[in-house]
Amino acid sequence: MSALRRFIAEAFGTFWLVFCGCGCALIAASFGAPGHEIGVGLVGVSLAFGLSVLTMAYAIGNISGAHLNPAVTIGLAVARRFPARDVAPYIVAQLIGAILAAFVLSQIMAGNPAFDAASSRFAANGYDAYSPAHYSMMAAFACEAVMTGFFVFVILGATDKRAPAGFAPIAIGLCLTLIHLVSIPITNTSVNPARSTGPALIAGASAIHQLWLFWAAPILGAIVAGILYPAIAGHGEENADDRSASLGEEGLAAHGD
Repeated sequence: MSALRRFIAEAFGTFWLVFCGCGCALIAASFGAPGHEIGVGLVGVSLAFGLSVLTMAYAIGNISGAHLNPAVTIGLAVARRFPARDVAPYIVAQLIGAILAAFVLSQIMAGNPAFDAASSRFAANGYDAYSPAHYSMMAAFACEAVMTGFFVFVILGATDKRAPAGFAPIAIGLCLTLIHLVSIPITNTSVNPARSTGPALIAGASAIHQLWLFWAAPILGAIVAGILYPAIAGHGEENADDRSASLGEEGLAAHGD
């Protein structure tokens, strides 16, 4: 598979993740008149993120591995499942996809005269006053690092050669859903620096000012998982190029929000 096709697949898949997950939060979460809401709520948004990863993992897992998340790409590289030379291009592709998705969503939301991107924060992540339940910066950092670490750990396990073939996207999608069910009140759930970056650029200064945490914490968690899983599973001796190829055949190193 050519490098360009893999990079395009990552941009395409990350677009889908941000468009569906953040779109659900913006459009469908609290839809309806006051007292007569028929929106999907926290559970629906959690499922939207999980299902977007699951569907795209099956669609492009055989092309790019369907990382859809800079933290996942870094974690896989640390675990020697992905060649280090492709980390930067993958991250650039993921950011392009996320930013394009946020822009398209902003154009759709502009069709609603009652919508204001700044006041809504455009599904951006945050802490302190910008946390949905006003959790502190330290709580947000701990949550994002731990959740991303477990997410990458599940990805590494689900795509292990010894794992049942063909089920990795289901485990990964359900893991991301579970993560959102727990952490939406804390940070609006990132576990994905690209997912955080796209909406932050639309939301404006308050979201951009806090964006550092949603890069630093997920990457830290991913690095820890990338070290820990091979130590437990015994894959430390494998060659990164060989593992990268096998991820495509097994279908699927998926995402993350």
